Amino acid sequence: MSDCILAIDQGTTGTTCLVVRMGKAAPGATVLGRGYAEFPQHFPEPGWVEHDLEEIWTSTGTAIAGALAAAKVRGADLCAIGITNQRETSGVWDARGQPLCRAIVWQDRRTASRCLALKEAGHEELVRSRTGLVLDPYFSGTKLAWLLDEVPLLRQRADEGEIKFGTIDTWLTYRLTGGAVHVTDATNAARTLLFDIRRTAWDDELCGIIGQIPRAMLPEVRSSSEVYGKTKGVGILPDGIPIAGIAGDQQAALFGQACFEPGMAKCTYGTGAFALVNTGGKPVTSHRGLLTTIAWRLGTHNTYAVEGSTFIAGAVVQWLRDGLQFFTSSAEIEALARQVQDTAGVVLVPALTGLGAPYWRPEARGLIAGLTRGTTRAHIARAALEGIALQIYDLFDAMRQDTGSALRVLRVDGGASANDLLMQLQADLLGVEIHRPTVLDTTALGAAFLAALGVGLFADTQDIAKVWKLDKTYTPTMSDAGVKEHVARWHAAVAKA
Repeated sequence: MSDCILAIDQGTTGTTCLVVRMGKAAPGATVLGRGYAEFPQHFPEPGWVEHDLEEIWTSTGTAIAGALAAAKVRGADLCAIGITNQRETSGVWDARGQPLCRAIVWQDRRTASRCLALKEAGHEELVRSRTGLVLDPYFSGTKLAWLLDEVPLLRQRADEGEIKFGTIDTWLTYRLTGGAVHVTDATNAARTLLFDIRRTAWDDELCGIIGQIPRAMLPEVRSSSEVYGKTKGVGILPDGIPIAGIAGDQQAALFGQACFEPGMAKCTYGTGAFALVNTGGKPVTSHRGLLTTIAWRLGTHNTYAVEGSTFIAGAVVQWLRDGLQFFTSSAEIEALARQVQDTAGVVLVPALTGLGAPYWRPEARGLIAGLTRGTTRAHIARAALEGIALQIYDLFDAMRQDTGSALRVLRVDGGASANDLLMQLQADLLGVEIHRPTVLDTTALGAAFLAALGVGLFADTQDIAKVWKLDKTYTPTMSDAGVKEHVARWHAAVAKA
């Protein structure tokens, strides 16, 4: 049996694929090749964000080809495929695999009024108690309800059983298996507003409340590590490769960071930033604006997590690059920010698409405060990095209050975790060590681990924990008084955003 895994990490702006060798034949996990392909973003109206499912599929094929070529392996050398995905993005297609409209992306805010109406009707507590989520346009359920109501004939065809709904993991699995398998895993189902995370089942009452969602269009919910089906008719890959691991991107990153014990935590710095702490076999209800979610499901056992999500992290750097033209490459922000010792009182709240946890204020907008005649681009660049780190401070402060335990160490990943200044600022503000692993594509690595587990290359999570490797540690240096000053200034600005 081969020991090469193809990990597909389908993200918001592009698709990354890794070929990873792991298991008994090779110590640890070795990334043999990487492929990446961007795809277009569609913004038909202010606040609307859409993806074309066929463009996502095309980017996936391109990324697979790139990874195989870089790794110098053939498709026939793969023993399994793992999939991880942008989570709440919602699409619909027919039995032939033909998309019926563009998918609505997790960043899309068009259903804010629907969420408000559901809150005013008194449904928020029921939704939270069963799903662990809040009523926010971030999640899939109201997106699907909007599609059913607004796309001509879609509800009629859905009622007649002709339509498939899915998040991006479901779409990719459907296409990879030639339409034979319509499934999702528990981590993705847990992000829909339609799924009871304690019973691990679709909830008929919630389907009715959120928008009279026909159960027949929802995928079968399976564990995060098992053989769901095999490739068929893909073209770039031979038939018969098992798809053996599925998890939403942030849960996959938690798994890829080997955070297998309660209290272990990670933060992924991508377009947004997402912090999760493992809470073990029982869900912990948040009373401070965080989410309770399924971290992964292995066999019949759920591991749960508390999650905090910020919508804008690396995206604020992209905005400084593209919108304000501060620099030509995102990597240049670190050198620019290091030109000054501090922000000179400037605070940047990166609420460019509203505020996520723990505030959940979709109406909030970005804000730069504390400007003077002496403010330079360097001050604003540093304030942007501090704004990312301070959002994460808020998340872990809320987690501490919810779980009753303080953070000990934070494992970090994602593209922006390569920014040494940002990671040092994060360590300073949290007052804990930051551990960055050797592989920053931890989301894809988590999908590879789940697939390897699904086909027996690993016996259990203890085997996987031995594979995780530390690259760099950041130790806090800021005084308590300095942290308090930063946080007070930040909270004053957030209140005005």
